[in-house]
Amino acid sequence: MSKNKLQLSRRSLLRGAGVTLGLPWLEAMSSAAPAQAANPVRMAMLYMPNGVNPDCWTPTGTGKDFQLSQSLKPLAPLQDKIVVLRNLWNEGSKAGDGHYVKEAAILTCATIKKTPGADIGNGISMDQVAAQRVANQTPLPSLELGVTPVAIGVDAVVGYTRIYGSHIAWSSLTTPLARELNPRAVYERLYRAASGPQNGSKLDTLLLDRVQSDAKRLRAQVGVADRHRLDEYMSVMRSLEERVERSSNQTQRAWKSRMPLDLKAAPTDRPADHAEHVRLMLDMIAVAFQSDTTRVSTFMFGNAVSNVSFRFLEGVTAGHHDVSHHGKDPEKLRQYEIITNWHVQQYAYLLNKLEAMKEGDSTVLDNSMILFGSALHNGDRHDPHNLPLVLAGKGGGRVITGRHLVYGEDSPLANLYVSMLDAFGAPVERFADSTGPLAGLMHT
Repeated sequence: MSKNKLQLSRRSLLRGAGVTLGLPWLEAMSSAAPAQAANPVRMAMLYMPNGVNPDCWTPTGTGKDFQLSQSLKPLAPLQDKIVVLRNLWNEGSKAGDGHYVKEAAILTCATIKKTPGADIGNGISMDQVAAQRVANQTPLPSLELGVTPVAIGVDAVVGYTRIYGSHIAWSSLTTPLARELNPRAVYERLYRAASGPQNGSKLDTLLLDRVQSDAKRLRAQVGVADRHRLDEYMSVMRSLEERVERSSNQTQRAWKSRMPLDLKAAPTDRPADHAEHVRLMLDMIAVAFQSDTTRVSTFMFGNAVSNVSFRFLEGVTAGHHDVSHHGKDPEKLRQYEIITNWHVQQYAYLLNKLEAMKEGDSTVLDNSMILFGSALHNGDRHDPHNLPLVLAGKGGGRVITGRHLVYGEDSPLANLYVSMLDAFGAPVERFADSTGPLAGLMHT
């Protein structure tokens, strides 16, 4: 088999996986849901790879008296809707080299298992703690989105499977949740979910069977290392198959979409470029939250070590990962900042859409918590201290916004998640290495 033919087969499989591997909503078909709350609380995490230009990120001033930095300027019209968080980190990531230990664990606050093979290990991510708590209240407990296909193989520099860099949502210690990559497929999935489990289950079963068949054929054509990668995903698919079987005899839930979904409104499945692809996926989060099809979502702007070309931005001539290793070179730092600023612009785009969606006297943004950030601070040093994080939305009135909160050096990131889970309605006594809720973030 030629190299080109093999790569095409892999991409075809991954496109199929992007449609079918993200089926955790089938878990939700286990019981009738309670009546919808007047204003449900939503939660999303938007992950940006490769860290930030440290000289351009941190605001000046603290508390309510703060000024946005150059990187955060796109959030100026929303300054009273956000909280900039400083000095949080994931202690569990301190021992590993490179990107994967930090980036795979941004929502788990765990220490991933170093392995080049199929025996991956991480922790359950905070979004999935929330999703499992409300799984019977919406058709989809959670929605995992991305724009870059799953990376397979081993990063020989650090000895970790690249699978780690392709996922931030984990439903168990060994199960990463696959992301949807096709915006049209996401919309169709939301439409199917809103239409009821019977038809959706049948279609998802057919798609799952097709991808499993493709994976088995491909396994016979690749080397040992790639078989490990496929075995990892076959394990995920087997768990999905079990969910489909469990859902087949379930009755229609007592749930109604908060807005009509029309298949004619489905976006293209062939975005023109990276920028359009990102915007379309953010649109899908907005649709999912406004319709209440799900209340939990994650989005990855790129995989760990992402070297997406940003030549479409004026003044940028290199890939993201390349400029993140700037070595204090002024030109690379300048391009690094332009790329970071662009990501913040996309974050602001989603926040503005949610703010425009009215829910009585509030908005969908008021009833959400939208976290944006990276698992690295200075990408040049793979620095996991003082993570660049912004939380937007009032979480149904719990979050006190419009502030820059500075905590003690190396405060646990997990404390933020304890607070967010409490505001979401899924309180926990502890999460990973948490020492309690994040002080001062929320109304008690």
